[in-house]
Amino acid sequence: MSVLTRDEAQLRAQFLDVHQYTVDLDLTTGVETFDSRTAIRFTARADGDTFVELKPAELRSVTLDGQPLDPESLSENRLPLKNLTAGEHELRVDAAMRYSRTGEGMHRFTDPSDGETYVYTQLFMDDVQRVFAAFDQPDLKAVFEVSVKAPEGWTVLANGVTARRDDGAWQAAPTPLISTYLVAVAAGPWHSVRTEHRGLPFALHCRRSLAPHLDADADEILDVTRACFDRYHEKFQEPYPFDSYDQAFVPEFNAGAMENPGLVTFRDDFVYRSAVTDTERQTRAMVIAHEMAHMWFGDLVTLKWWDDIWLNESFAEYMGYQTTAEATRFTDPWTEFGVTRKAWGYDADQRPTTHPVAPENVDDTASALLNFDGISYAKGASALRQLAAWLGEKDFLAGINTHFERHKFANATLADFIDSLASATDRDVHAWADSWLRTTGVDTLTPVIASAGGTCTLTADRAGSRPHRLSAGLYDHDVADEGRLVLRERVDLDVPQTAPQPIGKRPALVLLNDGDITYAKLRFDAASFETVRTGLSGLPDPLTRAVVWNALRDAVRDGEFPPAAYLDAARTHLPYETDLAVAQGVLAFAAGQLTEEYLTPEDRPAALATLTSLCRDLLRRTEDGDHPGLRLIAVRHLISVAAHPETIAAWLADGTVPGGPELDPELRWRILARLAVLGATDEDAIAAELARDPSATGQEGAARCRAALPDPEAKRAAWEAMFAGDDLSNYLFTATAQGFWQPEQADLVREYVPRFYPDAVALAARRGPAIAVAAGRWCFPAHAVDAENLALGEACLRDGDLTPALRRTLADRLDDLSRALRVRAGQRTE
Repeated sequence: MSVLTRDEAQLRAQFLDVHQYTVDLDLTTGVETFDSRTAIRFTARADGDTFVELKPAELRSVTLDGQPLDPESLSENRLPLKNLTAGEHELRVDAAMRYSRTGEGMHRFTDPSDGETYVYTQLFMDDVQRVFAAFDQPDLKAVFEVSVKAPEGWTVLANGVTARRDDGAWQAAPTPLISTYLVAVAAGPWHSVRTEHRGLPFALHCRRSLAPHLDADADEILDVTRACFDRYHEKFQEPYPFDSYDQAFVPEFNAGAMENPGLVTFRDDFVYRSAVTDTERQTRAMVIAHEMAHMWFGDLVTLKWWDDIWLNESFAEYMGYQTTAEATRFTDPWTEFGVTRKAWGYDADQRPTTHPVAPENVDDTASALLNFDGISYAKGASALRQLAAWLGEKDFLAGINTHFERHKFANATLADFIDSLASATDRDVHAWADSWLRTTGVDTLTPVIASAGGTCTLTADRAGSRPHRLSAGLYDHDVADEGRLVLRERVDLDVPQTAPQPIGKRPALVLLNDGDITYAKLRFDAASFETVRTGLSGLPDPLTRAVVWNALRDAVRDGEFPPAAYLDAARTHLPYETDLAVAQGVLAFAAGQLTEEYLTPEDRPAALATLTSLCRDLLRRTEDGDHPGLRLIAVRHLISVAAHPETIAAWLADGTVPGGPELDPELRWRILARLAVLGATDEDAIAAELARDPSATGQEGAARCRAALPDPEAKRAAWEAMFAGDDLSNYLFTATAQGFWQPEQADLVREYVPRFYPDAVALAARRGPAIAVAAGRWCFPAHAVDAENLALGEACLRDGDLTPALRRTLADRLDDLSRALRVRAGQRTE
């Protein structure tokens, strides 16, 4: 398939003005394809040639201004339009288009619970051409009129309000000017919860089989939606620009959500079938706030080219967390951001594939797709948080509102954004942008404390180049409670400093970036590190503890803090943790990357025993029922680190953890997957559990368990399903991959390590970017931390014909592997 280059897009935008699309879809023609008829009205500004994109199963006919064009002229995904004259034109295209099983284009899903079928579109970044013919680039905005013929009993959702016509088809209200990638349709026998707010129709939708679970949470979801909607209207002068606000929870969705104007699509994992923690509910609220922010930044004002996609995502990420904190009952989402999202950004920014937050060399759509990473989301949001602190919230929002006023229903660039911000302040925003948005890598900040005459000064030593506005927390031991630390004060610093900062007597702990306002790795002076080692759990604020845990995590990854020492810190301090995001983040790193990759196989059993003891401590502490979220986290992780099957097998047999919770489907499948890894279950037990839970989630659980069985035939079947056939949907592919590699089964799967590389290359070429990313992320043999695996991967990168999506994902995984080797080598030299 030809990818669109920036030069081609610029030329086409200069040549064309696109006015309107009339799109008629027929979803009643079978299970493999649907019919797509499109009429595009556009103006050519001069005589010349151009092209329109589409990827049909069959191109039946094309007419331009009533004259037929040869369908055979379609080359890959481009239909040439030659000898256009200056003036208005109408292009009509009639085609059959393929349904997708990979979450791209028009995805089709049949619910195994009840046999009902649902379809929905995901047209980002260049997948509109899988659904209808289009001039597919973000700066050719147009009005879209969409109609859909659907099976009886279905409801059709779209960007605008939909209604059933006399002929039975569904008609959506015309959109305002929007980009092609933002067009959305979702159709099926939806269960819907409808309401109204500020005169606009609001609604939630999900599969019928999830109806009881959506109904149970509908009040919370709608409360969050209304609160965020009202808060954005307090922040933004421009009113919400569309005619309705639907939120559809759809199956097998690749991302967390998508900001289609008026019809936000979410992965339906956010409709909780099983118990979740309050932090997980907070994450759902944040995603709701994130996607709503896009209605203004992304939909009302849209990027001109994909080099500015970070602006969409960074702004929505920042606003999502900030607005959740301001408008909902979840008042501390920045702790979760600090312990989870920021780590994603720090990791991505230290790889060879790092790029500026605002990259300048995004030459085509394939390159742009690679930048949806921790840099565009977490680092970009951190940069905007730093900018808001530097400018002040009032000037920051004034600049944002100027940006909306100047560019509404149009397109804008980074330069436009910076100019809008600069109009609201005397500060040099352009210089700030150059140092924060056009550079790569993570600065490292270390406190340097000097003493003279009984008083101390603080200097933040900076390894890096960015200016930082931050607070340094000064903590003393509590004289009344030896285990507690008390905040003496937070000192505001601008780094680099013009002079050392007086801080009085030496504190027990100096913590740079207390409050987590900037983006940098942190180190400790020797005295502060000793305080952290003995007193971390005595810090009073969860966000402060998150900053410290992140610093320890970074030190492990940099080879400056032994993995075993991190485990000791977790064993010492986590039993006293009260914040769910901190507990989950620390346990996830300790039980995952640290135990499975950074520790040697010889050290892993002791690490699992340590984590088991830690989780048991948390269970004992939560027996009174006052901390159900913390108890659930402990139960989940105890299952995941179980080295012996007896305890968790008894839980499964009894249907409950002693003292609670009762086992819901998620916990039952989690236990069964671990029993499969340990060789303590079989196909009969998996089939019985699937009969008990035949849902889509149950199908995924069964696939994960079967792939995890320590049996050569089970491994062969799983590998064939992933790499030899194309029948697995994106979710079933991922579930199978998650079960396949297990550190306990290294000898059993050794033969598959060299097979991964050529098989992944072929798979990515055959099935496209979504499956390529899933293969690189989940099928990669990360457990095989050895020089041979690294050499095989490097040879594949060097010599293989990889798709861009696989090349990027594989390069990242190999860098993680190389880092793990360095961490292990450091342990051998201690």
